[in-house]
Amino acid sequence: MNNKKMAMLITLLMTIMPLAGCFGSDEVMSNDETTGGFFDFEQGSNSGTWYHYPGGVNAMNNTSALGGANIPFYSQGTYYATGYSTFEPTMGITSTDNIYFTSYGNGNGGSTAIIQCTNMIEMTSLSDFSCQDIYGAFPPVINSNDPYVYVDPWTDRIMKFDMHALGGMTVEWTDDEGASWVGPSVATGYSVQDHQTIASSPYGGILHETLWVFCINGNYPSPLCSASQDGGLTWGPELPGAPVDCQSGGLSAHLIGADNGNFYRGQIGCDGTGYSMYKTENGALTWTEHVLPTEESGTADTWNAEEAQVDTDTESNVYAMWMGIDNMPYFSYSVDDANTWSDAIMVGPSHLEGTGFPVVIAGDPGRVAFGYIGTEGDGVWHGYISVITDAFNETPLITTVQVNAPDDPLDNASPTCGYERCGGFGDFIDMQIDAFGRPWLSLSHNPSGDTGIMGTFIEGPTLLGNVTSLSVLPEGGSQTL
Repeated sequence: MNNKKMAMLITLLMTIMPLAGCFGSDEVMSNDETTGGFFDFEQGSNSGTWYHYPGGVNAMNNTSALGGANIPFYSQGTYYATGYSTFEPTMGITSTDNIYFTSYGNGNGGSTAIIQCTNMIEMTSLSDFSCQDIYGAFPPVINSNDPYVYVDPWTDRIMKFDMHALGGMTVEWTDDEGASWVGPSVATGYSVQDHQTIASSPYGGILHETLWVFCINGNYPSPLCSASQDGGLTWGPELPGAPVDCQSGGLSAHLIGADNGNFYRGQIGCDGTGYSMYKTENGALTWTEHVLPTEESGTADTWNAEEAQVDTDTESNVYAMWMGIDNMPYFSYSVDDANTWSDAIMVGPSHLEGTGFPVVIAGDPGRVAFGYIGTEGDGVWHGYISVITDAFNETPLITTVQVNAPDDPLDNASPTCGYERCGGFGDFIDMQIDAFGRPWLSLSHNPSGDTGIMGTFIEGPTLLGNVTSLSVLPEGGSQTL
């Protein structure tokens, strides 16, 4: 009998027989007794990977919930350095498999650099990939307070979105991966600008294939948002990014455009409590509030307490992530355009005592990854990616990897790094998914001078197509700094 048939037989027997212990038992049983081969990886195991259920419950102690898409894959994390410093590192990936990253002040003439990293997605050795600044506009747009890059997943247009001294926005773009640049267009200039975010969707711009929307904190009771129907050349008026009587405050998490044309962003609720998701179905003219299920988790009491992150999958299901009052990451999903939400679950491993800088990315339905930094309570901060391959399961398996080695922390100078503005992390980080379903997380390596790094899985489950293993990437880490 092969391993797969044996695993299925043991799983069936366990579902019809009384369980030997409770689901959350800390008792460590032998692999032969409980796992049915699910964790018999030919690569063995590694200390930087955790297989767990919601709430941090060890999955290797009880596999009765496993089967179908809800199964473990051998997983290991790593990171690759860009060679450039970063601040509030946003990122994007084009269909040619190039990864783009921002670098504050390192472009020509002291401008924001747009770093292109090539040959990373299918590399077989570290010598395969290289990173370089491809922002060659002349004259360059001067450096901005908050650099931001976004890649339109429907057209590959790369947007360089700069905020200037809290006084205005400029937008530039390239349709040939940096060979030429268009712009700048002046996106706005008549309200206080901060904490910008930009996204697109195939809603149908009048003069361009996709509709573009950006939102900012405009010193207003809620964020202000503006839309472009012509691919970024001109922008409409700044309108409230929430119901007109909303008192959410202006700071918002990353904006996302869904395949069905909706835009979403998450932040504090209109009544100033909890978290809510805000949705527009008409190109940012009006927005509706959709309250997230935070009754059990509470909301973080930190500097970024206003943020609830969001992404949508290939069928426009909505995934939300936020930090609870315990500073741990929580997750809920919606299959009806944010009108109703699943019960919230905690998706971090049990050894962490605090987390910060949340971000989420989704692939096919039920396949989602969460990025964040975390600490064991010792004031040292590491980068983490947690993946679920069956989010709609009542007991989803969560695979968490640490992307940096224990002796190579992302910050060891600020004990409260995840709860405040911290080195190159600034206000936020970012996350994207490549064509093979591999998640990539943009981070800052603060001890090396706020170097921009990209965390990912060396091996692990894909978030696109059949639920199977990703191809193997070479181990990165500190040797790439």
